[in-house]
Amino acid sequence: MQTKTDVYTNVKQQFSNAADLMDLDPDVRKILAETKNEIIVHFPVKLDNGHVEMFAGYRVQHNDVLGPFKGGLRYHPSVNIEEVRALATWMTWKSAVVGLPFGGAKGGIQIDPANYTTAELERVTRRFTFALGDNIGPEYDIPAPDVNTNSQIMAWILDTYQSTISAKDRQSFSHIVTGKPVKSGGSMGRDKATAQGLIYVAERWAKNNDFDLKNAKYFVQGFGNVGSWTARLMKQNGSVLLAVEDADGAISNPQGIDADDLYEYVAAHGSVKGYGKAASISHQEFLSTKADIFVPAAMENQLTEETAPLLQVRLVAEGANGPTSIKGDAILAEKGIEVLPDILCNAGGVTVSYFEWLQNKRSEFWDLQEVDGKLYKKMIDAYDSVKYTATQYNTDWRTAAYVVALTRLEEVYKERGIFP
Repeated sequence: MQTKTDVYTNVKQQFSNAADLMDLDPDVRKILAETKNEIIVHFPVKLDNGHVEMFAGYRVQHNDVLGPFKGGLRYHPSVNIEEVRALATWMTWKSAVVGLPFGGAKGGIQIDPANYTTAELERVTRRFTFALGDNIGPEYDIPAPDVNTNSQIMAWILDTYQSTISAKDRQSFSHIVTGKPVKSGGSMGRDKATAQGLIYVAERWAKNNDFDLKNAKYFVQGFGNVGSWTARLMKQNGSVLLAVEDADGAISNPQGIDADDLYEYVAAHGSVKGYGKAASISHQEFLSTKADIFVPAAMENQLTEETAPLLQVRLVAEGANGPTSIKGDAILAEKGIEVLPDILCNAGGVTVSYFEWLQNKRSEFWDLQEVDGKLYKKMIDAYDSVKYTATQYNTDWRTAAYVVALTRLEEVYKERGIFP
């Protein structure tokens, strides 16, 4: 079984593959191969029982040549510096692929939110925000939701950060985070943005491959924000959901699972486990599901040399960050399974985060139709660029997506030069 350190190894190998193929400028390569800043904070929080507990928080800033650092915050027991380095680096590539004026960052706290009350999580969040201090800022580094974080947590970060600003300037700092509740300055469509971007890319792929998504069979790993929204949006295309897996187990129904009904069940029970309209299956049985499309929307390194051989699908659309290892990629290629890579496929989240950031800066509010329309254009433009590059270099889509990102970054470094 792969360790979390392998996630960063995967990132570096993917980077090297693309850099070699495109003959990336050696000086630019040295810069992009390293993170710019790495912040680790240890901070105390008083729990409901009156005792103090220490927490470890991280923020890694990979690169900001295209614009402010941008990336999510996750609350998970496995959060560590190697994982956050990998996620921050992916964010740089992701922003560049879709043409956003953002760099890449990521962060989080080593914590299992299920073990803490809402009041405790609020205090943890506020103390973490205070501990980060000037390491984040609306024109410098803008956090967003990720695994086990949501709009409520972003609202706490917003309030805490604004409380450190003088009263007369506070309202000009509302773009310190994205993914906020709509009434607190969030954007319409942000909750479904990552999944919506994935759907736009999948629809484009289907059109280019003369594939009808109506009655297409698919299954989803992870039923949090990205997985559940993907399933509900796929339902609108008439696709059939065969199986779902989350951290507590996997379920299957060959006749199809109603995504909206399952969403309501998970909202009430916290997991797909025990859902009465589908049978419980093993992890191996889940990955062996015969279908057209598989959407990994959970954690990293799910498709490895041990698990990739189990897949019996035509397409993998990566909703998660880094769900496929280097060896897993090679196996999928051998099996003839196409992969829509994470830095393209799940870029809808950071794209609508950019829209939210812009709306806050301009004191504007866009309706859902405008947000979705702008997202569609960004995702399709990125898809077409990656498709063209894959053909141009005769390479796989993941490497092509990296080439698209690295080409843009290389051009900017050559234009700006290196100080001094």
